[in-house]
Amino acid sequence: MSSTSRKKRGVAAFAAASILGTMAALVPAGDAFAGTVPIGPATSAGSLGPARLGGPITQQQIIARAHDWINNAVPYSQSLAWQDGTVGGPYRADCSGFISMAWGLQDSEVTWTLPNVSNVTATNVIGYTGFQPGDALDYTADHVVLFDSWVDKSAGTFSYDAEHRPGTVADQRQGSVYASTLDGHALTNYEALRYRNVVASSSGGTPSPLSMSAGTTHVAFVDTDGNVANDWVSNGAWQGPAGIGGKARSDSPVVLNANADHAFFIDTDGNVTNDWVSNGAWQGPAGIGGKARTGSPLATNAAGTLVAFVDTNGNVVHDRVVNGAWQGPTVLGGKARPDSPLAFNNAGDHLYFIDTDGNVANDWVSNGTWQGPSPIGGKARTGSGLATDANGTHVAFVDTDGNLANDWVSNGTWQGPAGLGGQPRNDSPLAFNANADHLYFIDTDNNVTNDWVSNGTWQGPSPIGGKARTGSGLATDTNGTHVAFIDTDGNLANDWVSNGTWQGPAGLGGTSR
Repeated sequence: MSSTSRKKRGVAAFAAASILGTMAALVPAGDAFAGTVPIGPATSAGSLGPARLGGPITQQQIIARAHDWINNAVPYSQSLAWQDGTVGGPYRADCSGFISMAWGLQDSEVTWTLPNVSNVTATNVIGYTGFQPGDALDYTADHVVLFDSWVDKSAGTFSYDAEHRPGTVADQRQGSVYASTLDGHALTNYEALRYRNVVASSSGGTPSPLSMSAGTTHVAFVDTDGNVANDWVSNGAWQGPAGIGGKARSDSPVVLNANADHAFFIDTDGNVTNDWVSNGAWQGPAGIGGKARTGSPLATNAAGTLVAFVDTNGNVVHDRVVNGAWQGPTVLGGKARPDSPLAFNNAGDHLYFIDTDGNVANDWVSNGTWQGPSPIGGKARTGSGLATDANGTHVAFVDTDGNLANDWVSNGTWQGPAGLGGQPRNDSPLAFNANADHLYFIDTDNNVTNDWVSNGTWQGPSPIGGKARTGSGLATDTNGTHVAFIDTDGNLANDWVSNGTWQGPAGLGGTSR
């Protein structure tokens, strides 16, 4: 690690005289960095969570913590440990210490004690395709690695993160469930482990994303084979589904622009990808530029000419079209919490996210330049949804008490936050209509639910009809009179208003992953 990198991290380094962790003198302050410390129980969860060591942690937090060690090239050691303000610690810097750090455990476990804090999901990983981000492949006698994401699930290839052996640093490599070896050991020696306190994702399970066009004529989703698919209305009836082209990474959202002639997603190589319509046919997919970190959200403006995401370093970035070509990505400012959604207004000149301190934050354009980020008021709980209206003057989120909350602009100043009514499910997305007078969420009983404004006051919440499965996406149209979600059978479903009454739900066609 360079001295520049060391100074940037700004946490004192210590040395350990032995595996028992006898403390040596502090490294001089001028050479301070997040580094080696005596081995001992972990004392801090760091800014990437979990809320308490040994407590619940999301898949995104696990992967973000692992990537922090990778980004800092933490060297392998069985006699030294690593601590910083991001992932906390100290954690022993070997293979099992790496897993302990990523999972946010209270101590640095060893390969044969990791099963004590986890569940075995497969004793034979040959051909096993049930891995989820943050799982471990553990050879209890010798080695352990962290499953990061599928490269190509149908082919059995995946990315894994690890501290490998002396003389190496933490990095990411690729393996296969159909290979004979993994990281120098026979694949038959490994079993699959899932940490007992993992929250399957910020969306509560395998994400089932969807997006609705402004005019309610298109709904995009990811089908059970990982294909990006579309259902559309013609002559008053839903006609699909049909694949539009491309496969989405297992954690990828899918986002339509207002006219549904652009669909954005993250492909299996981590590229931010666009499929677009020309002459009535989908033309892609093609990467627009930039790679998204595990669990990254996506957001686009109404025109589909701006796309925001979180890069592999945790930065909020965007790519944009100028003269018909994608120009980025470019860092906007600020880092997003690992579970943070993103929300663009229609014009794409306000972008909202949850920062690493849990604040709901705004980045905005003035004189052609992004000015932020700056907190708007209020803190969001882990897994909070996030939504804004067409103008970007109302922002909804879930506060740290689990209440549905809203912040809004009046006379140029943010006025809130204030509770709207209702408590969303832990994995619930949020969906505003254009005028911000209807806000949809999934309640703690799994009901798709509406809160609405009448005479200037929020009136709800009230279920509209239908229950959403774990991980379901949620989307509404410009008027807020149609709501799409994934029902408990995995079907793409819709509820709609006619004569002032909700009429559904009814399946649109297609089954979501």
